[in-house]
Amino acid sequence: MTQVEAPAWTPMSAEEREAFDRDGYIIVPSVLSESEIEAGRAAILGYYEKAKAQGELSATGALHRLSPVNYVPELAFLLDHPKAFKYIWSLLGWNVHVYHSHIDVHPQLHEQQKQWWHWHQDGGRQNREIETDPRPMLSVKLAYWFSDVSETGRGNFTVLPGSHKTNWLPGPPSRGVPWPQPEGAVQITANPGDLVVFDRRIWHARSDNYSDITRVGAFFGYTPRWIAIRDEVADLPGKPEWESMTEVQKQLLGGFGKGDGDHQWGHYPETTPLYGALKERGLLDSSIPALIP
Repeated sequence: MTQVEAPAWTPMSAEEREAFDRDGYIIVPSVLSESEIEAGRAAILGYYEKAKAQGELSATGALHRLSPVNYVPELAFLLDHPKAFKYIWSLLGWNVHVYHSHIDVHPQLHEQQKQWWHWHQDGGRQNREIETDPRPMLSVKLAYWFSDVSETGRGNFTVLPGSHKTNWLPGPPSRGVPWPQPEGAVQITANPGDLVVFDRRIWHARSDNYSDITRVGAFFGYTPRWIAIRDEVADLPGKPEWESMTEVQKQLLGGFGKGDGDHQWGHYPETTPLYGALKERGLLDSSIPALIP
């Protein structure tokens, strides 16, 4: 798997596009600085302790919190981090928002877990109701790592490279039936601060974590604004943290513009913050097909 550097506010390279189209994902090392790793990890683990005290963890002590910016606003900087966000606007253009996001904390498992079929594509009903083969990409996800998953067996994000062009994966008759993982599956290894960018269609799963390393990650899924937001973000406007966010961050959280269909369809690019930011930097260029307005 090719690993590449990620300069800020430049489009993804032709090499990255080729790897992404071929494999359905790329790994970008050292996207977050040491201070950003420390701040993000502290915020996530702080919320984890709060959830633990309130009895909101799973039976194994794991946390899977949807809409993390609504609960941990300190993570808002991840929405449009320039070394990561470049992959979103390069692939999806300017008329986007975050429709699905979550933080995850998985401590060491001390008992063997029952096997069940974890493998899936993101998108929910999109994978049942869109008739094309392959189905369209529609969304791209950023996975930030705040723990050391540089070795396998640490709850690693696991993918089947190239499977984003495959609508169906042979599997068991029901999730609870023991079944071998797909041939060619790969556990992604990464260091704290690394980023995984992946096509929502890639078939993926999470491996169980029997190591003494607590798995900590943050995931943000981006899609065109004409696809509904799953996250609970409607009450963010009016909160003190909202006023400190950038206009692009507000767009990504669904709180920009009148909220009408025409605006979400992209009929008013000149009043859409990301369009303005890219135009100001000369990045609305015909050499980047996804960005042509």
